Amino acid sequence: MSVTAREEFETRQRQLLSPHACHGSRGRVRPEPEDPIRTSFQRDRDRVLHCKSFRRLAHKTQVFLSPAGDHYRTRITHTLEVTQIARTIARALLLNEDLTEAIALAHDLGHTPFGHTGEAVLHRLLPGGFHHVRQSLRVVDLLEQDGHGLNLTLEVREGIERHSKGKGAILADDAQHAASTLEAQIVRVADIIAYVNHDLDDAIRAEILCIDDVPRPILDTVGRRHSQRIAFLVNDVLQATDLDHQRLICISPTGQAMLDALRAFLYQRVYDNPTVHGDLQKAERVLEALWCHFVDEVPDTFRELYWPDGVPASEPIQRAVADFIASMTDRYALRLHEELLLPRRWPVF
Repeated sequence: MSVTAREEFETRQRQLLSPHACHGSRGRVRPEPEDPIRTSFQRDRDRVLHCKSFRRLAHKTQVFLSPAGDHYRTRITHTLEVTQIARTIARALLLNEDLTEAIALAHDLGHTPFGHTGEAVLHRLLPGGFHHVRQSLRVVDLLEQDGHGLNLTLEVREGIERHSKGKGAILADDAQHAASTLEAQIVRVADIIAYVNHDLDDAIRAEILCIDDVPRPILDTVGRRHSQRIAFLVNDVLQATDLDHQRLICISPTGQAMLDALRAFLYQRVYDNPTVHGDLQKAERVLEALWCHFVDEVPDTFRELYWPDGVPASEPIQRAVADFIASMTDRYALRLHEELLLPRRWPVF
């Protein structure tokens, strides 16, 4: 029997990659035959790249809502920057780049319109709460592909589930609490390296602050330029990680201190800034109004026109409305709010 292209690639991969790398998948929730050309993780990456939820990230807020400039990050540019950083680390450590990339590309598929403001609204309104990590898994397991989901590998699903940290620890201190694959651990640290640097860059672009507002010890350590800061933090991870000694992706005490300080500075000066929050509070009212309209005022119309594919009819309407709102781009939420809840604008002549 002839050897497939996938089998040849997997043989070369086992020879080239570190013994600590993830060399194959434990499987999928629904078993599938292997592809003759692509590995399981390559198929996962392709499924994410081609899904509708990924494309919608292009029009979802990262930090700045509906920016006039073309160079502010959106949720998709954040995702691509995380992917680039994660692949750089994985390549240097001889780990599985395809698994790393698949996790990174999928990690934010469940994010709401208007960034974490939209997430906070749905968390308050949905019985049982809402979190973008659980929603990302719901997207890949249920909502994509007209209700069939993407049926991703267990390793990619775990990477999605374990990437989020909020204001918590950047990485686990021991293997018991860390993701089971090093590739998933890489995405977790790449996520914060990406966002603290590009959010700072965008805040300077928006004239919310200038580079000299950043505490001097941070600048003296990690650098003034965007590329310098990323290079410092990536090199720090690579220098601190010794996989033969401990099967964990690590950060040095200095790198940890710099990331913590940058994150705290951004919360104080950017994320909680009244100027940034002004528009986000307006966006919050838009989502609240859509929720009340669908859940309380026209539930029958919602069931007929908007019920998301994949959501069983037996589920509460609140769950379906949360799925629908979470899937929206910023511009679609604003347009739908205007169409459904604002007076029609009649022509002057």
